[in-house]
Amino acid sequence: MMRIGFGEDIHLLVEGRKLILGGVEIPFEKGLLGHSDADALLHAISDALLGAIAAGDIGTFFPPSDPSIKGIDSAFILKTCYKVVRKLGYHIVNIDANIVLERPKMRPYIQTIRESIASILNIDVNVVSVKAKTNETVDAVGQEKAIRTNAVVLIEKGE
Repeated sequence: MMRIGFGEDIHLLVEGRKLILGGVEIPFEKGLLGHSDADALLHAISDALLGAIAAGDIGTFFPPSDPSIKGIDSAFILKTCYKVVRKLGYHIVNIDANIVLERPKMRPYIQTIRESIASILNIDVNVVSVKAKTNETVDAVGQEKAIRTNAVVLIEKGE
């Protein structure tokens, strides 16, 4: 049996924070604001995994109101979500993700991000697709005030 899940996340860009996407620190003058390390890409993938098994979202497992998880590493969130999926007997067939932002340009980092996600999940890099797009100056993303990510994950029961 195959199932598909969709996840999306958006975080404000602010000064004084690191920009971490897909588990990779990207040199930039701003970073993402959030309760965790604010890795919007890993959050979207985590939500997609949980959505594929109808298990809620990352807030179900890691509520932002919980002070004990402030600053939590999003790689830990993603690993935890995948463990929930694996316990039900599913594995990842494919991940297709987008990063929507005006700057910085992501092309130099895409392969490293793909490798990071594959490493976090212990899967083949060839099943991880990451793309970057601009928002053509439209809304908060287009005005460089935020970054939006989305991901689709295909999972299959069995090995």
